[in-house]
Formats: sequence, C-alpha cells, structure tokens
Amino acid sequence: MSRIAKNPVAIPEKVEVVVNADSIDVSGPLGKLSQPLTGVVNLNRDGETLTFTAANDGAHARAMAGTLRSLVANMVHGVSTGFTRKLTLVGVGYKAQAQGQMLNLELGYSHPISHKMPEGVTVKTPSQTEVELTGADKQVVGQVAAQIRGYREPEPYKGKGVRYSDEVVQIKESKKA
Repeated sequence: MSRIAKNPVAIPEKVEVVVNADSIDVSGPLGKLSQPLTGVVNLNRDGETLTFTAANDGAHARAMAGTLRSLVANMVHGVSTGFTRKLTLVGVGYKAQAQGQMLNLELGYSHPISHKMPEGVTVKTPSQTEVELTGADKQVVGQVAAQIRGYREPEPYKGKGVRYSDEVVQIKESKKA
C-alpha cells in the first residue's frame, strides 16, 4: 500500500463530499470540484474521514491509491481555504494590472500582453510588480501561474523576468574579456 494512501483525509464541517459510482464531488464555500474514479481504488467514508485502498496488489493500483488520495485532499483544501500563487515582476518598466478577469502585462516587449483568467481563478495586483492568483483548483492555479511566467522567464544574467515569489534565480557571472 502507498505510504500516502495510508493517511486518511479529514473533511471539515463546511465541506460536503458526495461519492458516486464513477466520481467524487467535493463542494464548499469556495466552489465545487469533481474527480473521476477508477476501479482500481476503493474509497471508504468513516464519518468525517475518507480512506483509500488499492483494489488489488498491482503496482498501478497502489500508485493510484496514493494519487487519488492526494487529489481528493487538494480538492478538500481548495474548496475550504483555496490556493494562492504569487508572482513577482523584476525588470525596469515591467508592470502588471488586473482588470476584472484580464491581466494586462508590460514585460519589455513592443506590445502589451493581455491574459484572460480561466473560470474559477481570480487575479489581484497589490502593486505594479506583484501578481496574486487565487482559486479552488490547485492544478488550474499552478497552470495559469506557469503560463504567465512563460511570457518572460527569468534570465540568468540580470534576473529580469516574471518569477514566482519564492523562486531563487541563480545569477551567472558575465563573460570576462
């Protein structure tokens, strides 16, 4: 059995979990998420906890038990407290401005970049060089952050670009003449 799957998932009071034959639905104050189920994982609900076990002794079933447990734990955390990803713009003249579901970026190109936020992700700009993404689905929030970072990744000589707030960019030494 997977080490991760051994840990049960606790369900908070304000979160509702519905287990169907082919999916699991989790709803809470921040939204509703759904995950399809496979036949290789058994799901057991004991009051306010969920436990996951592999249906057979195969390696795939053991791996999927841990994977499904992590996905459901992230769903429960997402609909109760949510996920936040912060980005920082480093460079002269680099700016970000949130307008509703659009994020307008100026990253040193000859044109501005407009990025539309997907359903369930909200964007805030506390300052011109900070972007804060918030949502219930961890995968979607991380994917949007990666797409925004991809417009201008940090370069290794001056460190200019869009980076995660906790990212450390290794600065290379310039070529000596």
